[in-house]
Amino acid sequence: MKPTDPASRSVTGPALNAHGARLNRRGLETRARVIGTAIGMLADGEHGGEVSANLVAKRAGVTWGTLQHQFGDVDGLWAAVLEELGSRGDMLPWQDIDDGSVAERMSRIVDALWSGLDSTPGRAVAALRSLLLRSTAEFTETYPRTAEQLNRWDRRWRRAYARAFRGLVVDAYRLERVRHLLPAAVHGLYLEQHLSTYTDIDDARAVLAESIAGYLNHRD
Repeated sequence: MKPTDPASRSVTGPALNAHGARLNRRGLETRARVIGTAIGMLADGEHGGEVSANLVAKRAGVTWGTLQHQFGDVDGLWAAVLEELGSRGDMLPWQDIDDGSVAERMSRIVDALWSGLDSTPGRAVAALRSLLLRSTAEFTETYPRTAEQLNRWDRRWRRAYARAFRGLVVDAYRLERVRHLLPAAVHGLYLEQHLSTYTDIDDARAVLAESIAGYLNHRD
């Protein structure tokens, strides 16, 4: 069952079910319980990355029919989860990094990205992304609402990143290349700390920030 168009407008308007009807108090409570359950299951990692919509419904104490009524399908559920997580702001806790040198700002950005990954939203988003299709084109076609929510996350990241370098003269091409690198690089180090490793993660984070700052400051 695919949700109707009105059901995708909860970002700016009242919460609606999959049929576009406004939710009453009980419906809102059920929706919040399901979303909260899904976030908890994704973030705690106890299911080894095998979280499914059926498991979420079971843990939340609702039927599959109720989940369909609320969200339409699994795409609607994951989109609602990402919308809720995005509203918390934990993944971008550095809205005011707009002073200091390039090196100082980059160090603070790396630290802030790390804190975001270590938050409940960060862990939940990482787990959810691991469940989704690897092909971007196939993912966008199969999970259009979830894809749109991830696009919203990317737009917020772009805006926050641009604000972080206000007032500095930095090569735009290099700055854009770094924007693509940073999340993956920090995420890689974050995962490394949970493995058997001889890597000094604190040193690695410092070198990452220093190396990127050096690249941005380089003059041909």
